[in-house]
Parts: sequence; C-alpha cells; structure tokens
Amino acid sequence: MSRELVTVLVASAGAAMVLSAVPAKGLNAYITNSGGNNVSVVDTKTNTITATIPVGDGPGGVAVNPKGTTVYVVNTGNGTVSVIDTKTNKVTKTISVGSEPACVAVAPDGSTVYVGNQGDNTISVIDATTDKVTATISGLSGPVGIAFAAGNAYVTNNQGSTVSVIDTKTRTITANIPVGAFPEGIAVAPADNIYVVSAGDDNVSVIDTNTNTVTATISVGSSPEEVAISPNGTTVYVTNEGDNTVSVIDTESNEATGTISVGSDPFGVAVTPTGAEVYVTNVGGNTVSVIDTNTNAVTKTISGFEDPESLGVFIKP
Repeated sequence: MSRELVTVLVASAGAAMVLSAVPAKGLNAYITNSGGNNVSVVDTKTNTITATIPVGDGPGGVAVNPKGTTVYVVNTGNGTVSVIDTKTNKVTKTISVGSEPACVAVAPDGSTVYVGNQGDNTISVIDATTDKVTATISGLSGPVGIAFAAGNAYVTNNQGSTVSVIDTKTRTITANIPVGAFPEGIAVAPADNIYVVSAGDDNVSVIDTNTNTVTATISVGSSPEEVAISPNGTTVYVTNEGDNTVSVIDTESNEATGTISVGSDPFGVAVTPTGAEVYVTNVGGNTVSVIDTNTNAVTKTISGFEDPESLGVFIKP
C-alpha cells in the first residue's frame, strides 16, 4: 500500500484538551478521500459527515496545528499542501512543496510544518505564519511518517528501514536509527518514547529518544500500517491491514495485550483527546470504525467515504 492517502481527526478550534472518561464534544474528524480529491468533515459527537472540502489531487497526509485552528492536507498528485481554516472549513492557501508529498506534521509550538516528499526524498519546512517553504532537507529515503520529540523531528524512511533524526534548529540529519523493514507509521508517547510500525516485519520498534536506540520490538498483526497513542501514554493502537484488526499494546510492558476486529483493510488510527474513543479508517470498505476504549469494541461504523486512509498523528495534539 503506497503512502499517498491520509485521514486526519482534528479537534475543532478552542476545544478543551481534558483527559477524562467522558467523550469529547465539539470535535471534528477530517477524512481525506483520495478518490474524490476532497476531505470529509465528521462531527465526532454525532458521527455524521457535516461538510465536504475540495482540496488538491490525491489528498493524503493531514496534520492540525496545536491550537486546532488550521489543518494541513498534502496532495500527493500535484505536490501541494492545502491549508484549511477549521472555523470555516475552507481552503485558505495552497503551498507548493516537493514531489509526491506523503506525510505532514506540525511542530509542538505550531511555528513550522514538516512535509515528507516521497518522490524526491526530501522534507519541506513551511513557516506556519507566512505559509511559505523556508527550507528543504535532503538525505531521506522514502519519507512516509513524521513525529516531533526532544527537539528533533523523527522521520520514517520506508525505503531505508531506518528512522532519520533531524535537529529542528539546524535542520540537519544527526542520526539514522535502524528499525524493521518498510517503516511507516510513527507516534510519540508523552514520555518521549517513539513507536514505529514496520510493515515488512509485522512489528513495532520502540525508540528511546534519550539514546536514539531501539529498546524493544513488539510483534503485532499482519501488514501493520499506522499507530496512535492514548493521551495518557498507557496504550498504543496499531492497524493491521492484512488481517482487519487493531493491535492494543501496553506501554508499561511493551507487549500486545489484545486485538480488535474492525473493517476491511484498516489503515489510519487516532485517539480522541479524552482517550475515550479510537477512530480507524477502513480503506477496503470505505468506512470509519469507532472503538470504545473501555470495552475495546467497535460501537459505530461510519459510511460515505472514498478510499479513506490515515498517516501520522491525526487528532489535535
């Protein structure tokens, strides 16, 4: 499965980031439809599609800024990023980046946006104030996932079986960490441990950001794709496209504790800010599964999408 299409769940502007057992209210899910060149907006309170936003060709990776005011969508087909205002749900800017952009992430302070360009093995760095590319970082090998931790950007190299560490001040690669074959999804726990999915080896590598070394390897399901972590950092969710399941990992033991059956070809995964629900995009069935984290059971299946996928962090941080 190519890293071209991504779905992102985003908290609407001004939504409170409170950890509790009560489902979050006023959150929107921004689902990229690669087949329709648009983004579906899902109200997570009602689990219904409330708007459709036209974007570029082959919309893929999505990220939201920390304030929840802006959504960034990469358009793989024409090498651009669509900037969406979450108040109006309209595109306010289109930014040209590198070739075949696959993934996008916003720095923790919201000042910069990193875009991974799989076609030319670069990272485009966007100034979030001016919406202009201010730097291009070379030396990657099929970048398909980005996460920020400990002053660095961590980028999965799908063609290199490594994770590159980029110093966000100097914008240079300072290390390349060997992981499993065909690394794809990447997510950061609150304690700055990084979880990297390796689709070729059916496992997840755990990287300690203090030493930039792999400290554990966890077996999951068949053809794992994406990964998300609960807000309290205790649980990791991994989509297994090959067997239509989600693996649940305990971060204390770093072991898989169970699996959840979802829809056909699950790909993207995100946890709501309260930790009460997990959203999974099912590419094969054009649906989104909603999981109750108290029971680890699917409580709702949302239809009406067109090739929905997910890459990277897709809930408001």
